[in-house]
Amino acid sequence: MPELIRAPNIAAPHGFTTRAGGVSGGAYAGLNLGLSSGDDAAAVAENRRRVLEVLGAAQGDVCAFHQVHGDRVLEASPSWFEEEADAAVSDTPGLWLVVSTADCLPVLFHDPRTGAVGAAHCGWRGTVARLAQRTVEALRSRFGCDPADVRVAFGPAIRQPYYQVGPEVARAFLAAGFPEGVFKENGAGVLLDVPGANRWLLLESGVQEANLWDSGLCTYEDRRFYSHRRDRGRTGRQWGVIQVPSPQK
Repeated sequence: MPELIRAPNIAAPHGFTTRAGGVSGGAYAGLNLGLSSGDDAAAVAENRRRVLEVLGAAQGDVCAFHQVHGDRVLEASPSWFEEEADAAVSDTPGLWLVVSTADCLPVLFHDPRTGAVGAAHCGWRGTVARLAQRTVEALRSRFGCDPADVRVAFGPAIRQPYYQVGPEVARAFLAAGFPEGVFKENGAGVLLDVPGANRWLLLESGVQEANLWDSGLCTYEDRRFYSHRRDRGRTGRQWGVIQVPSPQK
């Protein structure tokens, strides 16, 4: 059965998957949810069916957009890979939002006051483009959310000790106004703290420190997860998922 990691600060139905409970083999062994990964399509379809069963979701209730490492935030409707975006928001009760990752940071959002939710796929490009901040702004402008009310959860992602980047990436972050604290020199280059950079963005956008939860899990170090960098590109994908909760009766 698929395993879901849940954040204690988010009341909406949600979770981050691991490799447990799937049928894929070889380099993709386990619960690979990525159709574009090179895995057998039938295995991926069965893995997705299992996750949807655990969630109690129908395929028509899921918005899984086509991720392009950009800065677009989509107002979601039920559609599978039909829209290019790297984040989505919604207040449609029952709708599930999905982000797919294999080192990038999956970020889930929930405003318990309005019921609106969001999901963002934050790699270094999305982070430098302030995607998490744009997602908070979309929740505010489209659904009237107060950033101080929004709960945020960081799922498994590659962590700073394993994420070496080139000097051009460091320059891009500094040019975009990020603090130098998101980098660490290691002799061979620069180590980038993507979760730390996104934490800074969210605090800047008005999210409260007490409302931000980080799993602390590293996809590179922990083999319960797929890692593009560790596995040199031949690997699967895990999901971060969140549902707009149904109104209380």
